[in-house]
Amino acid sequence: MLKKIRQTIEGKKVLILGFGREGRSSLRLVCKAGGWETLAVSDLREVDPSREAGGNKVELFTGEHYLDRELLDSFDIVFKTPGIVLPEEPKVYRCRFVSQTELFIERFRDQIVGITGTKGKSTTSSLLYHILKETGEDTVLAGNIGIPVFDIAEDIMPGEVIVLELSCHQLEHIQVSPRIAVLLNLYEEHLDHYGTMAKYVRAKQNIYAWQREGDILFCNVDVLPGKEIEGAGKESACVPCRGEIISAVMVPEGEKARGAGDIEVAGNAVRYRGSGLRIPEEGISLFGRHNYFDIGVVYGICKEFSVTDEKFLKALRTFQTLPHRLQYLGVKEGLRFYDDSISTIGETTIQALESVKNVDSILIGGMDRGVDYSQLEEYLTGSSVRHIILMEATGKRIYREIKEKYPTLFASGRLALTEHLEEAVDLARELGEEGGACVLSPAAASYGIFKNFEERGEYFRQYIFGQEGRQAAR
Repeated sequence: MLKKIRQTIEGKKVLILGFGREGRSSLRLVCKAGGWETLAVSDLREVDPSREAGGNKVELFTGEHYLDRELLDSFDIVFKTPGIVLPEEPKVYRCRFVSQTELFIERFRDQIVGITGTKGKSTTSSLLYHILKETGEDTVLAGNIGIPVFDIAEDIMPGEVIVLELSCHQLEHIQVSPRIAVLLNLYEEHLDHYGTMAKYVRAKQNIYAWQREGDILFCNVDVLPGKEIEGAGKESACVPCRGEIISAVMVPEGEKARGAGDIEVAGNAVRYRGSGLRIPEEGISLFGRHNYFDIGVVYGICKEFSVTDEKFLKALRTFQTLPHRLQYLGVKEGLRFYDDSISTIGETTIQALESVKNVDSILIGGMDRGVDYSQLEEYLTGSSVRHIILMEATGKRIYREIKEKYPTLFASGRLALTEHLEEAVDLARELGEEGGACVLSPAAASYGIFKNFEERGEYFRQYIFGQEGRQAAR
């Protein structure tokens, strides 16, 4: 990996753009690789790169002008941190933008299983890693899961399987794809960054756009290459895949598998190319149809690594679900509490309501990014949840839209509007009936209210249980 970095930066003026966790790891490896002409860091915040620089001279640019085109174009190579929004398209700059993700995939693409999707990518990545590890495969997990790839790059061994979770921001500008790619789903998301659904979809499609013959794409039938994606226009159907496509489908509830995909998930039954598996409904930490779909995809991938059904099921039973992903927290005052703080779109809130039994209260709302909630609002009119507790900016918007479009639901007494999460929890406790469930599934981002969805979920748990909830949440 150091050789690859050195080839990229040899004799060049190099800038690390963004100095969070990934930016710091980029600086460490760039300094270790050596060979640059000049080296600098640029960030909106005041930062100190001295620790990562290891005694090397590093210029520092901070403040509101850290993204100025004149500054960026004074460098040859810019390591851009995912999520930083450039004022203009990359092609108009003189400098060349590179990323950890692109250089890492270029170096190790034949060893990588790259996983993306609007939702489910962290669960799928961690489950695949766990099962491969438990069944004897040399495996490492990295990427958007919270482990910058440069942190592991020097330790990768030949033949080791790299399970790589990839966000849309990591995929946005790359021109290389992993040998095995996984695209789970595509929903409206991150439009504050991309502006249009078409641009968001195109970023995600880089997971397979640069694959070669002999590569493999595991893909949800709803977002297959060549298919027009809802809301993204005809251009979303124009990105071909050169690899083998293995389709995956979730069979509608109550129906049987009918050959609509290479991987079919019907209830808790999975079928893949002549193999079949019954997912245990008890004794595993994952539950709900959306999680069964992720298990089905992982089952298909594991078959490519010759994992037997017996070993797969044994490993599945020891897997622990990730925090804040429809995580059962425990019982308090007769109510069961679930933390689904990672939910930032309406579709995932619908999945939560369909997965948890006897939902007494659903807590919805957060930062308003202009996401369309019409599907969620329609679903709520026919749902059996007794109390729909809305909060923050999106909660207020959903409250208004339901008042306008669904007057019967609005007048039913099931709807309540609160300011913040604390008031929503207090109301759920006051209205709750013993044996029911209170589910935090916000269908909205946490930014501006909490640092991230993890902090929101932890605050929810702490507010209800205090220190006593730590053990139950593990």
